[in-house]
Amino acid sequence: MPTTAISTDTPRYAKTIEVSKRIRWDIDRDVIRERTFDLAHTFLPDGLSLADELGFLSPAEHRFLSQVQGRTYANMFGLVERFIGAKMLEVSRDHWLGDQTALEAIVRFTDEELKHQELFRRIERLVAAGMPTGYRFDVSPNDVAAFVLGKSTWAVLALTCHIELFSQAHYRASIAGAEGLSPLFKDVFLFHWREESQHAIIDELEWEREDARLVCDAERDAAVDDLIALVGGVDGILQTQAAADAAYFLDITGATRDDERVEAVHATLLKAYRWQYIVSGTLEPRFQALLGGLVSAAQMARIQAALAPLAYAVPARAEAVRAMSAAVH
Repeated sequence: MPTTAISTDTPRYAKTIEVSKRIRWDIDRDVIRERTFDLAHTFLPDGLSLADELGFLSPAEHRFLSQVQGRTYANMFGLVERFIGAKMLEVSRDHWLGDQTALEAIVRFTDEELKHQELFRRIERLVAAGMPTGYRFDVSPNDVAAFVLGKSTWAVLALTCHIELFSQAHYRASIAGAEGLSPLFKDVFLFHWREESQHAIIDELEWEREDARLVCDAERDAAVDDLIALVGGVDGILQTQAAADAAYFLDITGATRDDERVEAVHATLLKAYRWQYIVSGTLEPRFQALLGGLVSAAQMARIQAALAPLAYAVPARAEAVRAMSAAVH
């Protein structure tokens, strides 16, 4: 049964509703506007793709690698928003007979996540119409959602908050100011960022509410274990997709016989994906503060130990790391 035992921060939920109403957008009218993707443009900037770390690429190869990664970037957001929407519908139960402002905020959140999923499905079809055949994104959103939703709500909300904070940081630090990007690609993530900024507030509120339900260190230890398992699951997806994208890129560019290039492309794509979907979020100050306020020093040490093998995955250019770390604030 729903419970109202844990208080809600009604004014913060109300603010997300006000902003949601004000910035509401439509996929066709505001984002796509009858446009297609021009493959003369870059999709994902170097601050995310790390394509500039492969010095042997020609300008055309550099641009194509950004397009391959940009296509996966859109597909990854469509993937994670399947479980995010499902989890938010689930946590809304706590407000059914309680704070109706909080309930409306979460209902709006889930409606927007459904819209985002449709947006990214549309983007995949538009990109596929122009890019060479052979690209694969074989990750099942439902299979991933089943795995994620099998973990504790605390861990799922932690992962969700992490994702929605790094999506903001990516846009502000890297995508918004990048020159030469596809105007349509940039608009997709502009409009996505506008709504995700409100979602991150609700993530934070619901994560803190869920944390208040944990009654002992053993429960929080189990939740931390689940978060570590979720990060491991995400990394498994990244390893698979990085290998698929590297194979596609190398096949299209005809570099499959150059062993040094093959190894460098595979390594850089995996590094870039770990940077995009895991490490950039763990370095985001707001996420660090939220997580640090909810776990003990020993629990934080366990999380950091689990992340240590991924810590190498940062851009070679230090200014890109600094920009990302400051981007949400």
